[in-house]
Amino acid sequence: MERYKAVEESIVTAFRETLWEKFTAGVEQYALIQDGDKIAVCVSGGKDSMLTAKCVQMLQRLGKPRFDAVFLVMNPGYNDINRQTVTDNAQLLHLPIHMFETRIFDIVAGTDRSPCYLCAKMRRGYLYGKARELGCNKIALGHHFDDVVETTLMSMLYSGEVKTMMPKLHSANFGGMELIRPIYAVKEADILRWKSANDLTFIQCACRFTENCAFGGSGGGTKREEMKTLIKRLRRLDSRIDENIFESTHNVALDSVIGYRDRAGRHCFLDAY
Repeated sequence: MERYKAVEESIVTAFRETLWEKFTAGVEQYALIQDGDKIAVCVSGGKDSMLTAKCVQMLQRLGKPRFDAVFLVMNPGYNDINRQTVTDNAQLLHLPIHMFETRIFDIVAGTDRSPCYLCAKMRRGYLYGKARELGCNKIALGHHFDDVVETTLMSMLYSGEVKTMMPKLHSANFGGMELIRPIYAVKEADILRWKSANDLTFIQCACRFTENCAFGGSGGGTKREEMKTLIKRLRRLDSRIDENIFESTHNVALDSVIGYRDRAGRHCFLDAY
């Protein structure tokens, strides 16, 4: 109980400015949570989703806004060690998790074409389905500031488009459901500091292809890892590089954009030149 209290209190004391205030500011700025919501907070067992769950739980206790939350753990086929780690951390943090079973890892193991993409797509579908079954209107994921910056860069460098990770989305396949990202403005480095300061151990990558990184190693070789390395190098030139990329997605000067697309189709600056 003493350790639980210390971990929780650190979010609003030692890490108040970097975690709690960033979380609450994001919830307000992007209108992520409203009165009457029932949110399925999706807990994968990693540091990001565990912090998200803890922050949402603490906000719920305050009663402003008034909402309900379910802490949803989808087991895609974790080995015994990873499953126990998730359970132990939930108990330590006093998170009343609701775990359900799937065979995603078994299914993905049978394909050699984009297994990570297939796994992510299937996970999202299962989570939406279970959340709806439990009467939720939103699912909350643990994507953070660094994910936003990395996604923006990957889109520009590898897809030839300016596209970012949104703080909330309407589900395309589950009508009436929304996806929200409550720690959208929280930096990964600050999550790691919170984790280290409280001597916490979370799973990181638990699939059968990369179980060697389950307790903090690096997946390596991915486009996201490339972006992390690139941003780290750029930050040596200007410490605000990542913050500028993040802010640029909130500050698009449409008058100086060659072209863009929306639900109505493609548009060119010549249309109104």
